[in-house]
Order: sequence, then structure tokens, then C-alpha cells
Amino acid sequence: MRIWIIVGVALGLVCALVLVVVTVTTVVSTQQQALSLFRMGSCNAAIGPWADATGDAAAGEGKVSQLSVDQRGIAAQIIKIGKDRQLPPLAWQIAIQAGMQESSLTNVTHGDAAGPDSRGIFQMRFTMGWGTEAQLEDPNYSINKFYDVLTKIPNWQQLRPGDAAQTVERSAFPDAYDKWEAMAAALIKTVGDVADPSGCGQAVQAAAMVLPANQAAAKAIAYAQLQLGKPYIWGGNGPVGYDCSGLVQQAYLTAGIQLPRVAADQYHAGAMLPVDQAQPGDLVFLATDKSNPATIHHVAMYLGNHQIIEAQDFGIPIHIRPFSFTEAEVVPQAVRPGV
Repeated sequence: MRIWIIVGVALGLVCALVLVVVTVTTVVSTQQQALSLFRMGSCNAAIGPWADATGDAAAGEGKVSQLSVDQRGIAAQIIKIGKDRQLPPLAWQIAIQAGMQESSLTNVTHGDAAGPDSRGIFQMRFTMGWGTEAQLEDPNYSINKFYDVLTKIPNWQQLRPGDAAQTVERSAFPDAYDKWEAMAAALIKTVGDVADPSGCGQAVQAAAMVLPANQAAAKAIAYAQLQLGKPYIWGGNGPVGYDCSGLVQQAYLTAGIQLPRVAADQYHAGAMLPVDQAQPGDLVFLATDKSNPATIHHVAMYLGNHQIIEAQDFGIPIHIRPFSFTEAEVVPQAVRPGV
């Protein structure tokens, strides 16, 4: 009897050990998969974002509430065709932003002074090979045509939605599509019934939160801190003084990462993530219209613990200050250089 008790206890311990190993392996695997998705860009923080703290989700829902029944019908048709073609929510978002900018999501059957030959939801030109006039006035045709062109663009899924829309439309106003980003995201969430269109769900956000500051970020932070007290100089690249983008550019250059010179370009120079998931070394941005990256006017380096280091403005030395993700002009996406 005693030997069977011993065997039973031993088997129990083995089973418990196996369960622990399986559990740990599953957790690690989940974190690795999430981190892999984050690094591959499957987490597209430019869609949305969904953090209520930014106010953008509410702004998008507000714009959706102002749409007419016909406009919502066009959006629903864009989403349905996208689903039928097994395209990801990002494609629907791009098409909705393009349609909203070009026609306010209406089926235009006449041209105007700027484009007398433009027709349909996307104001495609029948004189430029997009289709016949009758075809372009058929929403089913024009939506499919838009998707045909979009999906032939190399790496379209790595582009910001407004940039992808511009690549299809080739508008004279390339930044105009970005202002419909939050509204389009709200539509694919509600009309498209997609709870997390961005792919930045809890698992991916958790991976971003536990992702440690890499050696490059630590070096960049150390360099930036050595510049504390130096003057703000417009166009300054050091060592005497810096402007905002010059400071972060030189900081990351010492860590072996080359960033563009201008803040608005630095916004595109790394992996995007929701700003409230920022880690030390990530770049945060301010813009006059936080839904439009073309209006970015300031960049700073996040230090953690709700603090940033920045070259703020004339007459203000480089300093560390408290920072809130809910500040009025904070862009909803942070950028992680080198990822």
C-alpha cells in the first residue's frame, strides 16, 4: 500500500510539473507571438486609436453620428465588398477615408470645375482609364475598382491609411485623407462589427508594455540627458544647442540609428504603438490637428513615469518635464525608433 501511495504522489508531482511547464510555455509563446505581431506591423496603431484617453475614438463616433442614411449605406457597401473579397479591415478603412474625402461617401453622377470627368464615390476619371462613365457611377464597380488598385500597391498594408488612399487617388491634397481616420475606424468597428480593427489588442499591448528599452534607447536617453540646460536653437544639431527634432536625431545617432531631421518625418521612422503604451526612449509628438500627421510641430523623448525630455522653444533650455498622454495636442501614436 505504502509503495502505491509513493507512486501516486510521484505521478501527481510529475503531472503538476508538466502543467506548470505547459502553462509557462503557453504564456511565453503568447507573449512571443504578440511581440512578433507588434514588430511585423500587424498591430497598426494608426487605425483608431481606441484609447479613450486620446479623445479620438469619441471624435470618430461623433462624426459617424452626423452621417446620413445614404452615407452610412455607402460605408456599409464598402465594408461588405471588402469582407466578400477577404480583405482586412485596414483596406476598408482606406477606402472609407478615400470615399469620404472625394465625395463625402456619396455616389457622384456629375463632375465639377476641378474634375468634369470625375464620377462615383472615389471621383475616378473616365477619361483616365478607370472605367466608363456608367461603370464609375455603379458603386459596386467603383468599390471593387478601388480595391483592385489598392491591393496592387507594394506594401500597402504597411502604409498609414491616408497615405495608402493618396497612393490610389493621387490627389493634389495628399494629407487630406488623414482627417477621416478616426471616423473610418469607428465605422469599421460598428458597421463592420470588428471589435479591434487595429490589431493592437490586449495581447499585443501587453507585449509592448513588457518590451524592455533596448540598448539603443538607453544610449539615446543618456545622450539627451547630457544636453540638459543647453539652449533651444532653431535648426540646432548640437553641440551648443538643439531644436526638438535635432535633439532626438542626435541622441539616436549616437546609438547607431539614423532618424530624419524633421519631426513630422520622424513620426514615420519606427514602429508605431498607442501612445499610452510608450516606453523609455519612444518618441511622442504634438500636432495642431492630432489626426493629421502633417501638422506635427514638436517631438520629445519619453523617459517613463510620465516624463519627457525635450528642446521645447525659444528661451527655454533643454529640460525634463511632466507629461500626460491626455495633453491637448498629443498625437495618439508613439514611435519606437530602430524597431
